[in-house]
Amino acid sequence: MHDDTQLFRTVHIIASRFAGQPVPVVMEALTRCLPQAPGISSPEIRRIAEEISVGRDPSGL
Repeated sequence: MHDDTQLFRTVHIIASRFAGQPVPVVMEALTRCLPQAPGISSPEIRRIAEEISVGRDPSGL
């Protein structure tokens, strides 16, 4: 469960810093900063990046 908290916090921080940025920029930040977690694949990272790119925070925080 600790890893989930770290994952959501990282997504939240990236969402606040990169909201509105192009998807490739957000994907690069996510790829660089996200902790290793099962189930986090390239398509999932892209989906999260697309949400952040349009100004949403998919972390739920």
